[in-house]
Amino acid sequence: MTRSSTLLAATFLAALPILSAQAGAPDTLSVGIPLEPPGLDPTAGAASAIREVTLANIYQGLTRIDAAGTVIPDLAKSWTVSPDGLTYNFALQSGVTFHDGTVFDCSIVKFSYGRAAAPDSINAQKELFEPIAKVDCPSPLAAVITLKRPTSTFLYGMAWGDAVMVAPNSAGGNKAHPIGTGPFTFSRWVPGDRIELVRNPHYWGPAPKLSGVTFRVIADPAAATAALLSGALDAYPDFPAPETVDKFRHDSRFTVDIGTTEGKVILALNNARKPFNDVRVRRALAYAIDRKALIDATYSGLGTPIGSHYTPQDPSYIDLSKTYPYDPAKAKQLLSEAGVGPGLTMTIILPPPSYAQRGGELIAAYLQQVGINAKLESVEWPKWLSQVFTQSAFDATVIEHDEAHDLDIYARPKYYFNYDSPAYKAFYAQYIAATDAATQADLLQKMQRQLATDEPNVFLFAFPKIGIWNAHLRGLWSNAPMPMNDVTGVSWAP
Repeated sequence: MTRSSTLLAATFLAALPILSAQAGAPDTLSVGIPLEPPGLDPTAGAASAIREVTLANIYQGLTRIDAAGTVIPDLAKSWTVSPDGLTYNFALQSGVTFHDGTVFDCSIVKFSYGRAAAPDSINAQKELFEPIAKVDCPSPLAAVITLKRPTSTFLYGMAWGDAVMVAPNSAGGNKAHPIGTGPFTFSRWVPGDRIELVRNPHYWGPAPKLSGVTFRVIADPAAATAALLSGALDAYPDFPAPETVDKFRHDSRFTVDIGTTEGKVILALNNARKPFNDVRVRRALAYAIDRKALIDATYSGLGTPIGSHYTPQDPSYIDLSKTYPYDPAKAKQLLSEAGVGPGLTMTIILPPPSYAQRGGELIAAYLQQVGINAKLESVEWPKWLSQVFTQSAFDATVIEHDEAHDLDIYARPKYYFNYDSPAYKAFYAQYIAATDAATQADLLQKMQRQLATDEPNVFLFAFPKIGIWNAHLRGLWSNAPMPMNDVTGVSWAP
């Protein structure tokens, strides 16, 4: 380097802080996510990864869930409910258009819910729409929804990603090119790498402060750590490497925010297959696993043991985590009573997330101690969704159910783990029809106890939300009352 070029470089470097200060705070965001969504239409797929990118950012429903887990207005600005709980009158927001210019009005509500409930619907939560008897449109900005029976969870269900509004002309293409009414529009999807959104200049509500958001798919815990440390990522709201959290806690460049989720990590069992159709076997598996040690080993202690399909942040939660304390001798006794001798072989299918991979290995070791030979089979998400979720072709799997308040899945005629309890279904039917809070609370606890008694799956732990992001970022959610990354209120501090 010549002396003149050295002086030029020195001058340039000296000017950098000034240029940076003049440029001000950034207005884009790079967010890490652990899994690539299989598509971008939350009304046509069960994967939470779809909602983590699209819900609230691209798509909106009549109602939505806020950071506290409360149902609030969205495309419906208000509503009233008839005294008998059967008729919902929604007043719709005015001036709303989809990203392609299609006008949002009551006809869209009628189309969206009719499509979701149709016989050929592939909506993963089709049961949410079954109570709807009809949708009437007395005017373009008024929707009257009549239910077949009182459904206490109706407004909550309509806030799920499965219930977002979609337009007739674009619904078929939403899987690859999503078109919603939200504050961000789809820009680009680079498979295996990133999904890019940009600010919607025609948004009907307050404009987001970010001009663009990039969701980067980085599943590997070490790579996620490196991406944050290098600045390649601004935030990782659901960080997959709990063992490195302390590193960030001691780095002033970052905010570490440990929150809660609706995630229930379970060892799901196929109740339709022998020997898992025997409650003694299911209880034996529950006794065989030390939940606390499992959490310590797989998630650095950042989780809460559970004993039923409900999380501590849910209403009317009761702690049933001591129902089956770690007791290998009791497990062996129950297996013997069920006629299951040492040497039983079962397969545990493991999806990609680290909680499943790490948890599966430890669970197999625990089961080995009580005479069960557990083979581990790692699969990618498409195969898990097809083989386990759709076909129920499995013995067991380690999975996180992150849908909120989803006790309904145990009352469905058929769900992938094939639990079938008339007693539970009766409790759920009473709960869904109840209109007073005290009755609902009582039934919520009865359902939790019934699940703990029947142990259709081995309930392991409530999943933590490990949020790590640039210390100058504001507005990211601490908790996850719904599986979503709502970045509509995110900004950079000046």
